[in-house]
Amino acid sequence: MHARMNPTRPSNDAAMAGAVRARALLIIEDDPPIRRALRNALGDVAERLLEAPTGKTGIDIAATERPDLVILDLGLPDLEGVAVCREIRSWSPVPIVVLSARHSDAEKVQLLNAGADDYITKPFSTAEFVARVRAVLRRARSPGAADVPATVEAYGLTIDLVHRRVTRAGTLIRLTPIEWDILRTLVANAGRTLTHQQIFEAVWGAAAGSPQQYLRVHITNLRRKIEARADRPELVVTEPGVGYRAELPG
Repeated sequence: MHARMNPTRPSNDAAMAGAVRARALLIIEDDPPIRRALRNALGDVAERLLEAPTGKTGIDIAATERPDLVILDLGLPDLEGVAVCREIRSWSPVPIVVLSARHSDAEKVQLLNAGADDYITKPFSTAEFVARVRAVLRRARSPGAADVPATVEAYGLTIDLVHRRVTRAGTLIRLTPIEWDILRTLVANAGRTLTHQQIFEAVWGAAAGSPQQYLRVHITNLRRKIEARADRPELVVTEPGVGYRAELPG
């Protein structure tokens, strides 16, 4: 499996914009040229870069070295990438960024539901790849609900996560309990795409039904209340075929 990566390193400005540095990153990838390209791209992101050519080796290194982030290719010779993702996620909260030449929405959903934090399709530019790795690392440094700000301000909204209130210019926006739970779930995971199933489980728990059908109605109503233009949402963004994410200003 080959990926085309732009050999140009990110500019100093781009690198400084997300100046987060990890202790160690693990690259699970069977193709040596791609491993080399990823190694070159991530030189400024981590103190140590660990490499594994197979899924089993990657699992072992993840267990012994405890890296700060795992980059997982799906086209491995011994194990399905989703199996590697599930195995690591079963005992570790380490962020997992999946690489794949496959563009199937169903596969993205499967990997995100299995615990992946981001999914990057090949080919991709070095600058985009590094920016998304840095973004996942930044999110991982505030993983608990206690680390989410009590109040979030974005797009003219003030979202009070403690008192369950949303206001615009001091005026209260009345949300239903389900609309609030959806908004809270997305904002608490800002920048991360959550699948329909992940949001459904967070809001409805074990309730039966179609996550996509349930969510479409409530997301539409939520956007009408909180977005400046419901037809061009800025806060609650759709990832077609996959789910939704909250986009907060940088």
